[in-house]
Amino acid sequence: MLDPSSSEDSGGEIDEDTEVPKDSPQKPLTSSGQGGKHKRPPADQPQAESHSVGDEQKNEKERLQKEEAERKSKLQIYVFVLRCIAYPFNAKQPTDMARRQQKLNKQQLQVVKDHFLAFLNGETQIVADEAFCNAVRSYYEGFLNSERVSRMVQSGGCSACDFRDVFKKNIERRVRSLPEIDGLSKETVLSSWIAKYDAIYRGDEDLRRQPQRMHLSAVSELILSKEQLYEMFQLILGIKKFEHQLLYNACQLDNVDEQAAQIRRELDGRQQLAERVAKERKYPKFVSKDMEAMYIEELRSSVNLLMANLESLPVAKGGPDFKQKLKRSTMNNSFLDMGEETEFLSKSDVVLSFTLEIVIVEVQGLKSVAPNRIVYCTMEVEGGEKLQTDQAEASRPQWGTQGDFMTTHPLPMIKVKLFTESTGVLALEDKELGRVILNPTTNGPKQAELHKMVVSKNSQDSELKIKLAVRMDKPPNMKHSGYLYALGQRVWKRWKRRYLVLVQVSQYTFAMCSYRERKSEPHELMQLEGYTVDYSDPQPGLQGGRVFFSAVKEGDLVVFASDDEQDRMLWVQAIYRATGQSYKPVPPTQIQRQNCRGGNPQPDAPISLLSLDRSQRQGVEDLISAVPCRFDHAALFPMLQKQTLQHRMNDSFSCLGWFSPGQVFVLDEYCARYGVRGCHRHLSYLRDLMEYSENNTLVDPTLLHYSYAFCASHIHGNRPDGIGTVTEEEREQFEDIRSRLLSLLDNQIIHFRYCFPFGRPDGALKATLSLLERVLMMDITTPIPPEEMKKMVKKCLEKAALINYSQLTQYAQIEADAQAAPEKRLEDMMRLGELCIEVLQQNDEHHSEAFSWWPEMMAEHAETFLSLYTVDMDGALQVQPVDSWDSFPLFQLLNNFLRFDPHLCNGMFHKHLQDLFIPLVVRYIDLMESSIAQSIHRGFQQETWQSVNNGSATSEDLFWKLDALQMFVLDLHWPEPEFAKHLEQRLKLMASDMMEACVKRTKAAFDSKMQKASKATDFRVSLSVCTMFNMLMDAKKQCAKLCVLDSGQEIDKQWQQYHSKIDVLIDDAFKDMISSMVTKFAGVLDGVLSKLSRYDEGTFFSSILSFTVKAAAKYVDVPKPGMDLADTYITFVRQNQDILRDRVNEEMYIEKLFDQWYTSSMKGVCAWLTDRLDLQLHMYQLKTLIKIVKKTYRDFRLQGVLDGTLNNKSYETVYNRLTVEEATMAVKAGDGLQGITMRDSDEEDG
Repeated sequence: MLDPSSSEDSGGEIDEDTEVPKDSPQKPLTSSGQGGKHKRPPADQPQAESHSVGDEQKNEKERLQKEEAERKSKLQIYVFVLRCIAYPFNAKQPTDMARRQQKLNKQQLQVVKDHFLAFLNGETQIVADEAFCNAVRSYYEGFLNSERVSRMVQSGGCSACDFRDVFKKNIERRVRSLPEIDGLSKETVLSSWIAKYDAIYRGDEDLRRQPQRMHLSAVSELILSKEQLYEMFQLILGIKKFEHQLLYNACQLDNVDEQAAQIRRELDGRQQLAERVAKERKYPKFVSKDMEAMYIEELRSSVNLLMANLESLPVAKGGPDFKQKLKRSTMNNSFLDMGEETEFLSKSDVVLSFTLEIVIVEVQGLKSVAPNRIVYCTMEVEGGEKLQTDQAEASRPQWGTQGDFMTTHPLPMIKVKLFTESTGVLALEDKELGRVILNPTTNGPKQAELHKMVVSKNSQDSELKIKLAVRMDKPPNMKHSGYLYALGQRVWKRWKRRYLVLVQVSQYTFAMCSYRERKSEPHELMQLEGYTVDYSDPQPGLQGGRVFFSAVKEGDLVVFASDDEQDRMLWVQAIYRATGQSYKPVPPTQIQRQNCRGGNPQPDAPISLLSLDRSQRQGVEDLISAVPCRFDHAALFPMLQKQTLQHRMNDSFSCLGWFSPGQVFVLDEYCARYGVRGCHRHLSYLRDLMEYSENNTLVDPTLLHYSYAFCASHIHGNRPDGIGTVTEEEREQFEDIRSRLLSLLDNQIIHFRYCFPFGRPDGALKATLSLLERVLMMDITTPIPPEEMKKMVKKCLEKAALINYSQLTQYAQIEADAQAAPEKRLEDMMRLGELCIEVLQQNDEHHSEAFSWWPEMMAEHAETFLSLYTVDMDGALQVQPVDSWDSFPLFQLLNNFLRFDPHLCNGMFHKHLQDLFIPLVVRYIDLMESSIAQSIHRGFQQETWQSVNNGSATSEDLFWKLDALQMFVLDLHWPEPEFAKHLEQRLKLMASDMMEACVKRTKAAFDSKMQKASKATDFRVSLSVCTMFNMLMDAKKQCAKLCVLDSGQEIDKQWQQYHSKIDVLIDDAFKDMISSMVTKFAGVLDGVLSKLSRYDEGTFFSSILSFTVKAAAKYVDVPKPGMDLADTYITFVRQNQDILRDRVNEEMYIEKLFDQWYTSSMKGVCAWLTDRLDLQLHMYQLKTLIKIVKKTYRDFRLQGVLDGTLNNKSYETVYNRLTVEEATMAVKAGDGLQGITMRDSDEEDG
């Protein structure tokens, strides 16, 4: 509260030395209420304890004095701020400032994490594909769960937009790597993903449910009204509402003319101060003696500029208009009503409704009427209906009748009349005996009372009285009423007694209304919103009223007086409840009682000029009348700016140190009006900002750059508006701030991953480097040599690499333990390697742009970072067992990252990694080659030639091992081209050698099988032979994959010849195997033909066979001669064709085999017939050959042998010979052929 106890001071005015005033505060009261007196300690208490108690009391006293001095300084600053806001003439609220975003807190961060975790767990209704889910999972694990994000949120520099920008950056990289999809652009995918992200971020929040009212901190980014600025700086400086109201009224801030006059007085004082400084030569200490005259010119020019600004303002016509209308209040007394139009109520809207109960009991003193006459009473409320009682005799005029009425008049008029029935014949109306007129109120008595009635002049009933009761119920919206004296500045401008009613218009709106008799509308009214009520002392010069109280707000003071102390207390309590003020008024008697007992008053107790005593009132007047030019604003303004910055950093916006438009406006106006030097302002601003930044609060480096550049240009004499005066104090402060700023920037660059996590705030790291370059400049015009800047940044990045790696190992909880198991150490290196890659990728994604001036420096930083990892990696690899290949995934992990980085590929760490793994790769290939060779040898020794996939078990194992080995080496993606080419050639040669051995062993096994096979018609191609065929076919296919170099490499003649040798070997093996198979089939045919040779014409065996068949035919059915031999051969051909067709996989080689088999068969038959040109075929020979030839032709044609092969010369020769033989036999034997003929070879079924 305002404490003007030191009223003997000059109210803050100081001498020409311009020092901030210091008051001697009141002595604090002890708990016993005896002021500064203390009880003496007992005699046996140690002396040291007495000294300790004394020191504590002294320290407490000093602390209270310091707090009191600071409190008074803040009050004085607030007076200056009030005047700046009330009548600005230099500054305006800027409209071009960047809009700051709402900051996130820990609770909101946890809510966001829960939303994304719910999406990943499938607990939301958001439909998404796998690519989006992977992006969200990466964002959740890499960003939201990051410790650096938690730090960023804790520092107050993180907003929802930062979260959204990081996600957008991540998905842009992912979407760019996706393949193109026809009809779906990547921009559409990005916009769809962003929309889904927004839905996940919001969760189940209802966007339509917006708060009806926004708090002050939520609108600080907007252009604020004067009332809003008042409230903001009350919070900033800790000024209570009632103190503001008091100072507002005392400064007459609503009087435009007074404010303009105050400015003129201030400017005149500044002019006089400048002249006095020039006359007495009391200059500040400047860096140059020549600046003294310039200093006077600066003072004068600043005053002239202010005068010109004031002169440019139009002359106002009086103060602000006041409209006597009621405004609907909202839920609280906040000065801001967002989104609602102000709605006014007229007087007619304030309507009260009363219920009146009138009970007429009896009449006394009735003498003028005979006892037996009939009398009755009437009652009415003016403007309403009239009611009548029952009739009664004059000797006993008693009724007890009740009449109920409704009225809207707070001061109604009630008329009660007494009548007697008229006995005259011509009388039109009954005779009135008396009447009484009452003006009841809700506070009137409820019991029946006697009222003297007014009678006619010559009536005998001079003492006529009526006993009645009037009850006027108070409506719910009427909180209090009664007669008071009132005097205000806007209403009730004359001191007179009025009937006042406290009316509740709505839940939060109350009004004091004054009423006249028989009027339903208030004559005058005052809305109580914003007023504060309290007891006050009697006011001199006001006649009427015994006890006083007052209601005060900005621009208005209303004094009330009552004749009764109890009535005053009821009024104050009712108004206190209506205003909703925080301070509870205490009656003067209680205040005196508290003071007598040594108690402390309420901390919120307001001090009004009406309730202060003379000395206290003088202290308040001293605050108001303080001359600004006599204050050291160089000391007051940093206090104001620091408090403002503290308020700004604690509000709900991620401001990063930037003031809000309203704060900038007030500070600008203060500096211009009270002559705060610009350099001093920015130096103190820099000092405050660096304190926040040193305490790990995010501050925009661009803001630091602006203030530092202003101070540097001022100190170095390169201001855009010319050279200005520079004090030694300013130069010393600048050098101190420069050294602090260098240390701060050096620390931020070293900890760039933690000071600017994920590149947030956007562009902050780049701005920090730019600021560092500016700070390193010795003056404003001479740039720093690039080598020096580069050297410093390089040094910072070297330290950053060590810090980043140390933080990473701590995060991964990896410790160098030589006793750990090799598997555990390798596993740790894998995990640490993944984290290192993630760190380097994040550096490249979020921070590399800031170092775009020196791209090689980020590469050196990465190499330094990886060199630290090298030490741990080498140690882990050295303890691995011999011939252990578990470390290859580590190489693949690191190499796959390094080979795509243009700066790290084949760099120092990459080459070291290759040198480590070259012996391992070579050793691994050697062992695999030996192992494969041994498996071939063992496999063919134990081969059963069962079909497995496309070959045998041995061939499948061989080809899989060769392919796996080549894929393994290919997946290594060896970065050095020469060694990579060497590895590929060696693997291809190895595959060729293994393939050659496999083919030769297979060919040998085939030859062995064919030699052991039968030559009769019971010969069937075995499954093992088919497996051998298939294995050779698979070898030929695998040869193209396993034995051929990539087309991108140059193939020398030696390699080409070597590979051709493998192809030729396989083709020759196929030819030999087909030829061997055809020879085997031809041998079977030769056996059949040799059996037919027994029937040759002229042989002894032919005659015996013919005789035997004819003789046997007389007794039994003899099979057709030759049909059993032909059927056996045809079955042999067909079954072998089916076996080959089903078991051999390659169609081309089947067709070759069938072509050669058919050709060989026809040639064999043709040769056999050619040998018998001179002989006529036996009937049995002819029938057998016709069936063999016919079925062979038909079966091979069904197997796909082409007509050109089928109708070759051998077949035509055979066909013609058999046709001739058939005709000859038909002539000799008639139907001896039994229907077997060459002509129906296509129709006859087999």
